[in-house]
Amino acid sequence: MLPMLSARLLLCLVLLLAPPAWAGSVTLLLSDSTGPYAEFSSNFSEALNSRRWTIHLVPKADAYTPGAPPTDLIVTAGSEALRQALQRAPPGTPILATLLPRQAFERLVGESARPGRRLTGVVLDQPPARLTAFIRYLLPGQTRIGLLTSPETRTFLSALRQSSGNLQFDSEDVDNDTALLPALNGLLPRVGALLALPDAAIYRRDNLKSILITTYRQQRPVIAYSSAFVTAGALAALYSTPTQIARQAAELIEQPGTLPVIVYPTQFAIAINANVAQALGLNVPDEASLRRSMLGEGGR
Repeated sequence: MLPMLSARLLLCLVLLLAPPAWAGSVTLLLSDSTGPYAEFSSNFSEALNSRRWTIHLVPKADAYTPGAPPTDLIVTAGSEALRQALQRAPPGTPILATLLPRQAFERLVGESARPGRRLTGVVLDQPPARLTAFIRYLLPGQTRIGLLTSPETRTFLSALRQSSGNLQFDSEDVDNDTALLPALNGLLPRVGALLALPDAAIYRRDNLKSILITTYRQQRPVIAYSSAFVTAGALAALYSTPTQIARQAAELIEQPGTLPVIVYPTQFAIAINANVAQALGLNVPDEASLRRSMLGEGGR
């Protein structure tokens, strides 16, 4: 009887001494009210515990007015939402930023004139180990992978190389639009595939067509970071959906303790363009097989 009582007493003490889960009001600030932001908003509201949290939705970032109503936490979706929050929110209000690349998060935080704010970014970039595992399972015969990098994504290259295994990464720097195609044409003959990082300085809408045409002419597959990129003509993509990011954001809010500045997605999705694979003469695994292989080695 005594050991049982002691165990119950210990459990009570642990529950009493554990830091309480945060609760209060959340301002959900969207860069836009449509597309991925609408998907994020509906899933975030569904995932967050409504008994402990009240959510005030601001569907357009430029309509945000601080203190109306007062909030304990700001959750932003997209780069413009984070920009407005950094400019307008009271310095003491924590911000959880989502749905933006790591480079955009770090640039906006660096431009902010209010240091010392509590900030966490759930970035769209996949963790390097997961990304290299995806490449190995997708193209097991390819060991040399090319990247186009800008000043904001060069640092990610070293992280990839640390997780590379048998992969070798070759890169070309692109500092401006004029240098894009010469850099790409110089890189492709040296590599077996092009890995596209979520770099807005390079992979902009007005550049995608020329990049995809050039890689197709040289018979080099593109491994991308979004399903839209795959629809446009990339071979495959490893990415996280707005729904997955929304659920992760809700989980982070519910858990006690201090969050790191950068948080990578815990869940991922895979897209394959079978037509591109056939046109390039590639026999690639299907999405379900790729997922099983990656989860089997701890990819999640």
